[in-house]
Order: sequence, then C-alpha cells, then structure tokens
Amino acid sequence: MTVPLLERYRESLPFDASTRIVTLGEGSTPLVYAERLSARFGVELWLKWEGANPTGSFKDRGMAVAVTMARAQGARGIVCASTGNTAASCAAYAARAGLEAVIVHPRGAVAASKLVQVRAVGARLEEVDGSFTDAFDHALALAEREGFTHVNSTNPYRIEGQKTAAFEIAEQLGAPPDVLALPYGGGGNTKAYARGFLEAGGDLPRFHPAQAERREDTVASAIRIVEPVHRQEVEDAVARSGGAVVTVSEAELARAWRALAHEEGLFCEPASAAGIAAVAQGAAQPGERVVCVVTGHGLKDPEAVERLAELAT
Repeated sequence: MTVPLLERYRESLPFDASTRIVTLGEGSTPLVYAERLSARFGVELWLKWEGANPTGSFKDRGMAVAVTMARAQGARGIVCASTGNTAASCAAYAARAGLEAVIVHPRGAVAASKLVQVRAVGARLEEVDGSFTDAFDHALALAEREGFTHVNSTNPYRIEGQKTAAFEIAEQLGAPPDVLALPYGGGGNTKAYARGFLEAGGDLPRFHPAQAERREDTVASAIRIVEPVHRQEVEDAVARSGGAVVTVSEAELARAWRALAHEEGLFCEPASAAGIAAVAQGAAQPGERVVCVVTGHGLKDPEAVERLAELAT
C-alpha cells in the first residue's frame, strides 16, 4: 500500500505527532515521459500529471494541509475565492473534515463542471459581480465576519502542501529538471515549486511560468486572474532561477492543449497546457530535461473542447 503523501513528507510539513491528517489520497501523481513532444521540441520532456489528484487538480495537495490545520486549530468552517479548481478542492476537503465550506466566485467566470463538484459535496456558493480580485476580497471579509479560515493560496499551509510536488519530481527523476514550465494564474504554484526544490536540497530548475495574453477573459478559466496575488514571489523565483515569464496567446494555448491530447493522450483543461505552450515558444534549449506541470483534468472544463478546437486550427 502506498504511504499517503502527507505522511510520507510529514517531517517537512507543519504537523506535530498528534495532528489528524485530512486526506483523500492526494499526491504521488505520475511523471509521464512525452515521447512525441520530446521529439518535436528536441528536449527530454516529462509531464507531471496533476489531473490524477482526487478532485482532478493540483490544488488537492495544498488543500489537504490547509484543511488539516484549520480543523486542528478549531475552525468553524473554511472559505475561499476561486475560478474553479480551488473551489472543488476546498469543498471536498471540507466535507472530508466535517467542516462547512463557502465558495466565492466571479459570476460567469467558472466552468460549470467545477461548480457541479462543489454542489455535489454540499458547499455553499456565493457569486459576486466583478473579477477574481473582487471575489477574493469578499472571501476575506466573509472569513472575518463568520470566523472561518481563509484557504486561498495566501494561506501559508496551502503552499506547504503544494511544495510536495517538487519533492516528488526530484525523487522521480533523481534530480531537479533543467526547466520547469507551468501555468501562471495567481502564482501560488510557482512559489510552492520554488520552495519545494530549495528544500529538497537541489538546484532550482529554470522557471518558466506561462500566463495567458488575455488574462481577463482567456479560454483557460483556471488562470483567468488579472492581478496575481503572488506576483512578487513569482518574479523572485524566475529571477533566481534564470528563467522568464512567458506570455501565450489563445491560439498557442489551444494548439498546446491539442498536442497533449492528440500526441500524448492526456486530456487536460485549457490552462494546464500553458507549460507546453511555453516550451513551444522556446523556453527550453535542445537536449534539456523539461518538466511541464499539467495541473488539471480535462473533465474540469469539457465545455471548452469545442472552443479550443476552433482556436487550434
């Protein structure tokens, strides 16, 4: 039987011996060698398949730790703002822990399938007019008013959980890769990977967070965040690693999404292909070992398939 993620890395996480861990079996996700894309780009390309997590995205790693700590500290409930994946994860882990969950989301900006996940496990949804930033501010106010724990990525325990993906990559490859390419929405995952690789004791890969050119209305709803909460930490990680933030168009995102599906068999949501789009732009040099973080399953946003197919032509 596989040792649960949070038990495996317990000494690197903010738990004591008495902490009861809230888990749904997150982590230990596959690192898949992308043979055809490696040949196309002239690199050794690996895909960290985070869609294999319990609610279908990388968010489960951090949420497991954040909800574990919220329960341990006696929280009445938890609240988050979300463009979708955080919502599904927050709701599921709250249910697992026996806590109430409130999800605040921008009206019309979240894939319907992600809201179905939230409703299925009994969380409360609150819509706000405006952007993710407006939803985030509303969630903060609600947390203070109702005495709930706020579990967006500004919660330090979220980053602690998400850093475990870097631990896994270093173990799976035997060393950090030369390049790490991943989607860039709020920036929390970039911050977490930087922390994880540093704590693992190796060199930082060259970081290439990939953001949508049209942040405010991109087809990649998971990174539809106009003002990244962790912008400074992303800039610091990129500078320290010698990398660069990559900006990708809607057509580039769509072509990367199609390449992952048609050439490697991975059906991901639109935002998850952003790292591949960065590599297609030349983020890696010939022969380098590259890991692209594929952050969420395609069933997170099945309605995007037709839009992506049109954009990719």
